[in-house]
Amino acid sequence: MMPLLPLALALVLAACGQLAVPPAPTSTAPRQAPPAPADARALDVALFALGLVDTGYRFGGKNPEAGLDCSGMVSYVFAQAAGLKLTGSAADIAQRGRPIERHELKPGDLVFFNTRQHPYSHVGIYIGEDRFVHAPTSNGRVRVESLSKSWFATRFTEARSYFD
Repeated sequence: MMPLLPLALALVLAACGQLAVPPAPTSTAPRQAPPAPADARALDVALFALGLVDTGYRFGGKNPEAGLDCSGMVSYVFAQAAGLKLTGSAADIAQRGRPIERHELKPGDLVFFNTRQHPYSHVGIYIGEDRFVHAPTSNGRVRVESLSKSWFATRFTEARSYFD
């Protein structure tokens, strides 16, 4: 039995040596701050807008039951989802909010277009991944489009945020 004791002791000591955890590597690179979380109301706006996809279009429409136009959709969504009052035409709505660069867009921001030979004649709600929800006259239904689609890319006027 004596010869087993040194063997057992050797195994225990060998196991202890394998359990040592090396220290975590340290980095000298500067840390980047994580992106700021989006305002919960802005996310609610984006989700609420998605819920209106396939709602019928109506010029001057301000509620889903009667139909929506672009500014009516924005007014309705912001009131219902965020408790914010944004009324008037797309141009009126564009006078409020904070201008932002296209690369700064976050869900819930608004995107404006020149669709009638003057800026701010159309508005949509950005939902992320280069997409927005809007109420176009063509096809008569609220739908999702890509900002990169050539028709919209060439008519993009500005983006604005209504949340901090």
